[in-house]
Amino acid sequence: MRRLGSFLRDAWRIAGPYWRSEERWRARLLLGVVVALNLSLVGMNVLLSYWNREFFNSLQEKDAEAFWQLLFLWRQTESGPMPGFVFVAALYILIAVYQLYLRQALQIRWRSWLTTQVLDRWLADRAYYRIALTDPGTDNPDQRIAEDLRFFVDNTLALGLGLMRSVVTLASFILVLWSLSGPATILGLTIPGYMVWVALAYSVLGTLLAHWVGRALIPLNFNQQRVEADFRYALIRFRENAEGIALYGGEAGEKRGLVDRFGAVIHNWWAIMVATKRLTAFTATYAQAAVVFPFVVASPRYFSGAIPLGGLTQTASAFAEVQGALSWFVDNYAALTEWRATVKRITGFADAIAAARGAAAEGAGVRAQAEPREDLVLEDIHLALPDGRVLLEGAAAEIGRGEAVLLTGPSGSGKSTLFRAIAGIWPFGRGRVRVPAGASVLFLPQRPYLPLGTLRRAVCYPRDTAAFPDAAVREALAAAGLGHLAARLDEEDAWDRRLSGGEQQRVALARALLVRPDWLFLDEATASLDPEAEARFYTLLRERLPGTTLVSIAHRPAVAQYHRRALRVLHGRLVPAAP
Repeated sequence: MRRLGSFLRDAWRIAGPYWRSEERWRARLLLGVVVALNLSLVGMNVLLSYWNREFFNSLQEKDAEAFWQLLFLWRQTESGPMPGFVFVAALYILIAVYQLYLRQALQIRWRSWLTTQVLDRWLADRAYYRIALTDPGTDNPDQRIAEDLRFFVDNTLALGLGLMRSVVTLASFILVLWSLSGPATILGLTIPGYMVWVALAYSVLGTLLAHWVGRALIPLNFNQQRVEADFRYALIRFRENAEGIALYGGEAGEKRGLVDRFGAVIHNWWAIMVATKRLTAFTATYAQAAVVFPFVVASPRYFSGAIPLGGLTQTASAFAEVQGALSWFVDNYAALTEWRATVKRITGFADAIAAARGAAAEGAGVRAQAEPREDLVLEDIHLALPDGRVLLEGAAAEIGRGEAVLLTGPSGSGKSTLFRAIAGIWPFGRGRVRVPAGASVLFLPQRPYLPLGTLRRAVCYPRDTAAFPDAAVREALAAAGLGHLAARLDEEDAWDRRLSGGEQQRVALARALLVRPDWLFLDEATASLDPEAEARFYTLLRERLPGTTLVSIAHRPAVAQYHRRALRVLHGRLVPAAP
């Protein structure tokens, strides 16, 4: 019970905020209508049980007039005025259609709100980056956002409404069954409403057996979601790096890796199949037995003449409804295990986001602090890798506004990591970076990020495309040597795969010319360009952005001529060097 209580609290942690949000009144109204329609279906089933009794009684009595009236018109019966089946069926269908339609509307509104909230928290304080570095156990955030949230919303509504309908069905039909079943005498003991107690015993036994048979599905469903996501991620990574794999001729190795990951999917799936087979064997047996069981239990009263044929069918129907309501857990056990696995993955993801944002708020790692100043100051910077290996110790430097500074050093010495620390995103280390308040900053890595969408969006990133007039975008593109792509500015494509490495770096140059940052950090941003194009790149930056502070990481000696001074990372120290 303690574990159940903890699980339900976790589920409410995910669900509760939506019902207290700015959309709460619309959501509650929509849910109220869905609940009302759901309960109306229960009422329709009660009505149909009485209609069914009168209909079968008309057959037993060979009353043709009653037969046709109960089908197409209405008839006054012992149960009261009874509408024709065509009217009952038409109303039932209308209610069922709109109950499903409005439930789906609630599902997409809830999922939309929940996805937006999770995305906001995941992106805030660069939690996504910190999680990727510090919490490898939080795997496949794409799946947790795209798939797990959908599963949670869908299953929460389906299971919740189903449970509510079962409770109301139980309350409605248990009275019907009690009135129909009459007393039974067993070993001298008279038991009133005996079929109610039989249905209760049958359902409790089935529930206990279902949990015992199917409990292995809980960890298996959790693991299946993980291995499926791992396999999908490997395929996506293969697609994104298709050119490199082709150039290396690495198909055989990639296939081995993909087959291994898919092998984990198959292995876990076989385990699920075995567990599901056992559970299905039980639930199918349980369901088939439930078809005839109420007739067997009620047959003594029918054969004794205590109830007519219609009474027998209504008794069996009421028993089936009561037994079905009490067997909700049995019928939904597989869905419950999937729901529990989904809740566990979402809460784990939410906890990882909270921990990452908490670490950022506490200033874990190098702290970037905005101050009313003109220069950038590094104070006692210590940097390490996630495995604890120290890259930089006690680094200190000052970079004035408008300077051009070159940062050099051996590969792997920590130059790019120092840039990450200046950006305030590196969590492994300590120290302080004092940056000018209100200054615009742009980082251009060796492999520029090109977002999904149009080429215009890629050039304007991270600003909105509406921030720049069309002429400015085309001019920046032409200045960067990509004028031939101007006609394709509004064309959507996978530009990170369509453009060569050098062309992608030219897009980054056009981006810098458009954004005109106060501080520009280039991490081997010209490594894919030929020497002439590289010279043109830096010349453009100095001509077009004369007031921009320029800090570059580069290995080519020719880049030094575009910088006034240099710093070098050597043996874990940051020292002055000749440009």
